[in-house]
Parts: sequence; C-alpha cells; structure tokens
Amino acid sequence: MPVLNSIAEMEAEMKGWRRYLHAHPELGLDCHGTAAFVAERLRDFGVDEIHEGVGRSGVVGLIRGRDAGPTIGLRADMDALPMTETTAAPHASTVAGRMHACGHDGHTTMLLGAAKYLAGTRNFAGTVALVFQPGEETGEGGPAMLADGLMDRFGITQIYALHTSPKHDLGCFVTRSGPFMAAVSDFDIRIRGRGGHGARPEETRDPVAAALTIGNALNTILARNTAANDQLVLSITQIHAGSAHNVIPAEAYIGGTIRSYRPEIQDLAKRRLREICEGCAAAMGVTVEIGGQIDLAPTVNDPKATRFAISVAREVSGADRVEGDYPPLMGSEDFGAMLAERPGAMLFLGQGVGPSVHETDFDFNDAAAPIGASYLARLVERALNGG
Repeated sequence: MPVLNSIAEMEAEMKGWRRYLHAHPELGLDCHGTAAFVAERLRDFGVDEIHEGVGRSGVVGLIRGRDAGPTIGLRADMDALPMTETTAAPHASTVAGRMHACGHDGHTTMLLGAAKYLAGTRNFAGTVALVFQPGEETGEGGPAMLADGLMDRFGITQIYALHTSPKHDLGCFVTRSGPFMAAVSDFDIRIRGRGGHGARPEETRDPVAAALTIGNALNTILARNTAANDQLVLSITQIHAGSAHNVIPAEAYIGGTIRSYRPEIQDLAKRRLREICEGCAAAMGVTVEIGGQIDLAPTVNDPKATRFAISVAREVSGADRVEGDYPPLMGSEDFGAMLAERPGAMLFLGQGVGPSVHETDFDFNDAAAPIGASYLARLVERALNGG
C-alpha cells in the first residue's frame, strides 16, 4: 500500500502547515503559538476532544473510532533549536537565533495530516490520542507531559513516534527492537580554587590545573571501569577558564555528555564521574560542584510493537525499503520516557540524503510528509482493527 490517496491530496495543504511552522519556531516548553496552531487545525478537522496545556504547552487530541476499543497514542514533537538558520529558503525562520533544525515542524505536520484523515474516516475500533509535545530538545517535554498524567488520563495503552532522517533515501524506514537510542546525562563541573598571578602559582589553588587533571581522569571510566562491548560514550564538550595570560583564575568549568544504552552503565559512569571529580579536587586543594539538567532514559522499542510497526511501514513503502535491525544510535530522545511507561516504538523516516539535523542549513523535505502521515494513519487502522 503506497501513500493513502486522501492524504496524497493533502500534500499542498500539509506543505503550507509545515512551512508556517518552520517560519515561526519556538523553544523548549514554551511552544504556545505552535500549540495554538495545532489546536486550531484539530478543531477544523472535527477532533472529538482537544486538551491544551499538557506539560505546559503540549496538546492532546482524541479521535474516537466507529466502535469502542483501546487507545493508541501517536506522538510528535513541536520545539525548535536555538540556532541561526542559513537555508535562505522563502519559509526560513522569522525569529532571530531560532530554527527548526531537527524536523519537528515536519513531525507535527505528519501527525496533523494523519489526524485529518482519521477524523474523516474513523475506520477503527477505539481511540487515537494525538500527542503534540513541546520541549524534546531540552529533554523536558516528555517527562512534563507524563507528570501531567498523559498515559492514565487519556487511557493510552501503546504509543508510537516518527523522526525524520536526512541520512536515508526518501520513504525508507529504519528502526530496531530493544535499545534504539541512547540514554543521555549531561554534566556541569564547576571547579573553584584561589586565583592569583601567573608568575606565582604556588600562592594559588589552580582550578585550571585541576580541570586538566579531571578531564584526563574521566577517560579512565571507559578504559578501566567498563567492558569494550558496554557501548558507553563520555565526551567533554566545553572547558572554560581564565581571561588573561598572566592571571590564574579562581574558577574553571567543564561540560559534557554521557551516553549509553543500559541504565546500569549510565549509573556507573555518573557515579565514577563524581568520585573522580571529588578525588582530584581533594588532591589539588580545590572544590567541585557537579550538576546537569538533562538526564534521559534510553529509547527502548518494545519487541512486539516494533514488529508490528515494521509490518505497517512495509505496507506503506515496500519491504525492501524498511530496515528492521538498524544499528542503535548514540543520539537521544525524550520519547524514551514514554516508552518506559507504555509499549511502543520509534521509527526513522528517510527524507532524502542531505544536511544533517542540528545543522544550520537543514530543512525538512515536504515530500516526506504524506508518507509519514500515511504510516501513522495506517498504524492506527491496523492496531485498532485487530492488527
């Protein structure tokens, strides 16, 4: 089964939605304008219930089928990134320093397209919960919607999501059962000592020397605390200290990220990071403060749900265009928090090979929207009509 005819007929309309969203990006949990746009479209489609303000600015729409049955959730993220766009597209961001560089404008559009189709046909027994989520890039949105009772409040029994991929040909799907995307824990290490003249380091408690020691020592977590097949990444991505050649500063900062696929490995790395920081600090006469804002679970696809999602993707794009055992990714997704509460799966949908997500010249390919919308719609019809 290729793209559904009625969804193919929406292609121009979907392109209009997507390009409007692209031109008006919002960040984090504050996606109020995007949420209002989504809610207005859902009202136009005749969606049965629309709940706004879930997880601050999230939207949940409910469409009831022709008969009673369980509820399946479909999730799309809405937020953008704090980046300056360089595409020069006619629909480029109108907000300085913000852009949709990860395809969330396309994700929202695909779910809107599926919503319009499902509200018009209702060829299923049960309910579909349309979950439009803010704050994926900050890792806050999924947990915030869950804290507002997403699963129990709307009776969701399983949940699915799509993410665009500019590394695969248009219409290809990739996924895998089990761990698909990594857990992520970012870290902020603030080192405080006593500054002084660069010519008299013996009078200081040098936080720069401590930062260098800590940075080198953190590499031993991978080399000496985990096995080679534990698939752990620890990257230091920021070091900040000092303002002059002849001044030893009083403070230094290290920032970075830890990623793995297993909670016990993630916990081990975080514990060892703290022990190393505190031990080095004590040895060098400085103090450390360790923090971090993002701490997300891995995205683990349910085996049964993944097999089902793959079968639907094959109906839409053909068996030769669906990879069901794709290597796990070290990128992260707060959709993992939802999969920790309900079975489901995330798939990536190819939009054609081009600039990567999180690059300033990335743009969602509108030709992918009808394919994704058809997949989501068919997923509901299959899941809520006996599979």
